[in-house]
Amino acid sequence: MMPLNMGKNFTWLRAFLLVFALAWTAAGAAESRYATTQGSPYGIGKSYMGREIAGVMSYHGAPWLERPERMQEERPDLVLAALELKPGMQVADIGAGSGYYSSRIAELVGPKGVVYAVDVQPEMLEILKSNMSERGIANVKPILGTTTDPRLPAGSLDLAIMVDVYHEFEYPYEMLAAIVKALKPGGRVVFVEFRGNDPTVPIKNGHTMTEGQVRKEAAVHPLVWIKTVSDLPWQHVIVFRKK
Repeated sequence: MMPLNMGKNFTWLRAFLLVFALAWTAAGAAESRYATTQGSPYGIGKSYMGREIAGVMSYHGAPWLERPERMQEERPDLVLAALELKPGMQVADIGAGSGYYSSRIAELVGPKGVVYAVDVQPEMLEILKSNMSERGIANVKPILGTTTDPRLPAGSLDLAIMVDVYHEFEYPYEMLAAIVKALKPGGRVVFVEFRGNDPTVPIKNGHTMTEGQVRKEAAVHPLVWIKTVSDLPWQHVIVFRKK
């Protein structure tokens, strides 16, 4: 007959091994989604669904995000119109950078709305906070995310937007899964990306995406394509709704 304390230890050991096995299996499944590639000057040597993941723009590039030419080159007014924002909405700006879009969205959702400004660089969030303070914007909440989790409250968002950033996610599957989890039922997720394979777009290929590639990667999540806005100078706006 097994001593009582030995039985308890055995049960604990079995539970520990089960948790370890599940964690190991999950980690293995996650890594199997990605492949090592030769690597381009603008990539990280890792691919997902046939696309090399691009390197992240450093916080040292924050002034480029605020350049005056962006109004003509990217037409943020058309991007914002495509979002159909309303007062009181809960919105996440993923990869918010200096807060260029966060501040504009905050004005449209009004004081009863909120913008969660997510970035993985603490230095970038400090720049964002300074910009929001200078502009007198109080309904933007900075969040320091990770490469796999934007750390957003579950089931809270009306909309999540990623402007020229999804192609840089080191773990795009995990990040998009977490973003979808944060959406309310029927909530929308919006990809704004420089158009891939378009010779009129003066952006390096590693930092562009075709509509087909975006829709391919979104299709593995509970998302339904709604529309694509393609009348911007260099980008397209691709909108999905949570099932």
